[in-house]
Amino acid sequence: MTDQSSFDTATRIAAGDDGTSYDPVAMTLHWATAVLVVANFTLAKTWDWFAEPTQDLMESAHMSFGVLLAAVVVTRIVWRLIPGHQLPSLDAGWMRLAAKGTHYLLYALLVVEAGLGFAFRWGAGRPMEFFGLGIPPMIAEMARPERRFLRDLHDWNGWAIITIALLHALAALYHHYVLKDRVLVRMLPRRRG
Repeated sequence: MTDQSSFDTATRIAAGDDGTSYDPVAMTLHWATAVLVVANFTLAKTWDWFAEPTQDLMESAHMSFGVLLAAVVVTRIVWRLIPGHQLPSLDAGWMRLAAKGTHYLLYALLVVEAGLGFAFRWGAGRPMEFFGLGIPPMIAEMARPERRFLRDLHDWNGWAIITIALLHALAALYHHYVLKDRVLVRMLPRRRG
């Protein structure tokens, strides 16, 4: 039995975690991240297909979801760092290192993506939109070539996120259907009854 502090135990109990699966908070943050990443990527890759009013609405939704995604990612990192929310890996050796590396890489890319999005928008001297509210620029306006470079980095980083997230999902399916272990099931809500 592991030696846990009362704080560790209290946070696990508050989260409804039994120690065999991720707690409901971690699951909610994980799946919210996945939905927001796919939604934002889809919006960014399809808004050019639409006329101006719809395109503007899609771009506003992209920014709002981006701000929300940034908040979810920060919350997720903080939640993961709180003692008592880490589960032992079911993998060993290179698979464990690959899983851990993939998670850290995705966290880093998501943080960078948010920073690039804010910098690109604020660099144009415009507020970041969040469901109709404006978050005023916190950096100086940039020249057009610098903004274009930030936009390109934001786009390339988005492609990296979606590619690595897809590989992450395929790895989870491989664990579930080929290795027949609990890696995927630990991130799915438990059935009651």
